[in-house]
Amino acid sequence: MLGEAEKPVDVRHLVEPDRVHRSCYVDQGIFDREIETIYHQSWIYVGHETQVKKPGDYCTTVIGKQPVIMVRGKDKRVHVLYNRCPHRGAMMCSDRQGNAGSAFRCTYHAWQFNFDGSVESIPVMQGYDNTRFDIRDPQFRMRPAARVDSYRGFVFASLVDSGPDLKTFLGGATAAFDDMCDRAPDGEVEIVPTCFRMIQKSNWKIFLENQLDSLHPSVVHESTGRAARVVETDIEKRTGKKPPLSYHYLSAFTMAFDFWDNMLTRGYPYGHCLLSSYMSLRPKDPDTLAYEKIMYQRYGKDRAEEILNGNIHHVLVYPSLSVQSPLQQLRAVRPIAPDRTLTEIWHFRLKGAPEPIYRRALDYYYLVNSPSTMINADDLHNFWKCHEGLRTEGGEWVSFHRNAGQDPVENGVTKSITGMSEQPMRNMFKAWSEYMGGRA
Repeated sequence: MLGEAEKPVDVRHLVEPDRVHRSCYVDQGIFDREIETIYHQSWIYVGHETQVKKPGDYCTTVIGKQPVIMVRGKDKRVHVLYNRCPHRGAMMCSDRQGNAGSAFRCTYHAWQFNFDGSVESIPVMQGYDNTRFDIRDPQFRMRPAARVDSYRGFVFASLVDSGPDLKTFLGGATAAFDDMCDRAPDGEVEIVPTCFRMIQKSNWKIFLENQLDSLHPSVVHESTGRAARVVETDIEKRTGKKPPLSYHYLSAFTMAFDFWDNMLTRGYPYGHCLLSSYMSLRPKDPDTLAYEKIMYQRYGKDRAEEILNGNIHHVLVYPSLSVQSPLQQLRAVRPIAPDRTLTEIWHFRLKGAPEPIYRRALDYYYLVNSPSTMINADDLHNFWKCHEGLRTEGGEWVSFHRNAGQDPVENGVTKSITGMSEQPMRNMFKAWSEYMGGRA
């Protein structure tokens, strides 16, 4: 079982093996149920350990509808606490990040708390004599998340104390974090402390489905890719040299359908999915060769080649993450409403790698994933169009028929028979049904 919740919603007639009902995207009651049974019960990405390096460092985010604080304690551990003072309910931290000093201090009545949530001090304690107040009572501490764990520095929390441990939950999706960290000569990454934040006017599931949709890139992004290809060709003619890799980030979208159809997707338990890589990130320029030399020194040639030739482009950690490990970035998914989704776009440095390797990933961050790119604009427009169409009564079902029933399953992992198979969408909705109380 993925998790149990009160008042199960009957979704058996909403999700079929090759299609789902439009209400799964637009119905407010279903959305509310998703927050309770999926986001409030599974492991949700909170942040990276390097966001809170020193004791007292904190950052704020949400798990479903619950505001939380990730903080580094004096014990060096990372804690995740509900962002609420237990006295009168005031939010403890209103900034996105900062350092709380020696303790959290509520700005309303000056109650202070240690970074594990326990009470540090309360002003004018004599007023509590002969009352039911007991400083040792857990109801008077900042409430911690039921479970907190990290994998290779990526911190997750769960608001329930039952269910699989983090590593079991991640399963094959650990490839996202292993691939990113192993590409660092020092075996670790460090987050860049600012991110892009966007409100998408569409359901959160539409975004996740798009990430591993191999049919749409050459349709939706063809015009941008074609423009980049024209510039690439001109540079080669004028200089006789290969253009910078950054142009390839965009021109790759001109590849024919046959190319995309040869790619691989995998579907893992709990809804996680993987898309194989579709573009080369190893040009023979001096920067890449210098990086490869460092990797050979740190890992040995055979292991370094295994890492550098890793065949991953996207990994979805359902329901809260889209990770592009070879490009050192991820997008965290924070649902707001049936038709509103916050995405946070973070990027990372590979510890021990030359600065140009970071700059190369930064180019992709700006050219493809930032709010201002044509690529993102294309996607956001189509997400909105999908959501608006799903509101109408022009049809009741969303089709996931491509290669339905054809993708082989081995040891619980589904492998796509073609690159354009809609296997990832079916895999995510299989998990969705289990969380929501429907059939597997």
